[in-house]
Amino acid sequence: MVKTKKVPLRKSVVSNAQFPKKELLRIVCNKAGEISIDPTGKASGRGAYIAIKNDEALQAKQRRVFDRVFQTTIADNFYDELILYVDHQVEREKLATVTYSIDDAPEI
Repeated sequence: MVKTKKVPLRKSVVSNAQFPKKELLRIVCNKAGEISIDPTGKASGRGAYIAIKNDEALQAKQRRVFDRVFQTTIADNFYDELILYVDHQVEREKLATVTYSIDDAPEI
């Protein structure tokens, strides 16, 4: 009998939708009150998740979601950094799915 591995689900604080943990980005607030992006998902502190989608990152800034979640005031440059990080991750994901035929492959 094959055991199916349970996929941990987390809720995005922007859309309130549940996603597998691997499809989310963790934002963490440590004991010193510093807020940062946690790409590993293992940093100590209180975490909140956001889906790795461009529109969710933009909505997070417009609605200042993490100000509410962590009950503090967060500088705009953190939200800008978050948007850039999510954009980068989305582009990386697109590149991972692109396949080239030998004729179309870029010259190295």
